[in-house]
Amino acid sequence: MKKITSLGYDVVFEDDLNELQSFLIDHDYSQLLILVDRNTNDHCLPVLQASIPDILDYDIIEVDPGEENKNIDFCIGVWKTMLDFGADRKALMLNLGGGVVTDMGGFAAATYKRGIDFINVPTTLLSQVDASVGGKTGIDLDNVKNIIGTFTQPQAVFISTAFLKTLDERQIRSGFAEIIKHGLIQDKDLYNKCKSLTLPVVPNKIIFESVQIKNKVITEDPTEKGLRKILNFGHTIGHAIEGYSLVNDQSPLLHGEAIAIGMICEAYLSRRVNNLDETELEDISHYLNAIYPSYSIDPSIYPVLIDLMRNDKKNENNQLGFALLRSIGNCDYNKYVDEDLIIESLDYYRNLTN
Repeated sequence: MKKITSLGYDVVFEDDLNELQSFLIDHDYSQLLILVDRNTNDHCLPVLQASIPDILDYDIIEVDPGEENKNIDFCIGVWKTMLDFGADRKALMLNLGGGVVTDMGGFAAATYKRGIDFINVPTTLLSQVDASVGGKTGIDLDNVKNIIGTFTQPQAVFISTAFLKTLDERQIRSGFAEIIKHGLIQDKDLYNKCKSLTLPVVPNKIIFESVQIKNKVITEDPTEKGLRKILNFGHTIGHAIEGYSLVNDQSPLLHGEAIAIGMICEAYLSRRVNNLDETELEDISHYLNAIYPSYSIDPSIYPVLIDLMRNDKKNENNQLGFALLRSIGNCDYNKYVDEDLIIESLDYYRNLTN
């Protein structure tokens, strides 16, 4: 069992969830609410139930899986169910799931009766290394990712790799994109370790190192006034592509698949705007292109993607804001890029995958 101390709480790494049981026994909560989606209800809830002490009653709130359901309508459903269960301000929300569940569950808890405590038990690789840690809660609006939300820290995060056994290879690969990103922005050694792995196996040590990097950044800048913005590398373009895909594709891109595209495009921008070395651009591009499926981006949709980027949270004074690499392992933030260069980056991706 390992722990990382974050912003007033612990991120606990354990397979058996004994620390979770101790947490629930030690805290005098009036009620336990467990938020799940259909997938985690079927595959992950039994693992969790074995770790919950018999003396503690709990109620289950279930939502539909998928990013397309991380919106105000589903959040209203969660709030109404909390009311139906008679949840008071001393209740605890336990978010059992991937990024959608931890994002929306955290937001629902942070706003219900002006805020109740919540903990995260992330069940996907993506949520373990990204969404569950750092206190960002939120929902999407009109396909703009996480545009409504709060900075509210959980009381604890419990990471068990036992849940990863419930995932298919595509989900593992999606979460792995965020580990690659952590290496690119802060730790070249981690990036090189990523390149040496054969997916879908991701060692516990790599997950721990990835969370350490994210935690180091967020503890220096909890509310994203400065350094924390580097965690958005690949996300300005990646979120736009993800939002477009959710609406227009029968089988939408997963978050990490879209972010991989975004990282290729934003590595190109890093070369053009921030002096990233050409050989490092080629290294990043070919590595990501080798492990993530190609996605067809027709130039006719460029205006739609640019419009989605205009709604990104990182923009200031009508300028499109980016986190861009200086080198592998070093990243700058508050880099503003003209639309013609963004289009160049999308063309770069298209040429790479044709």
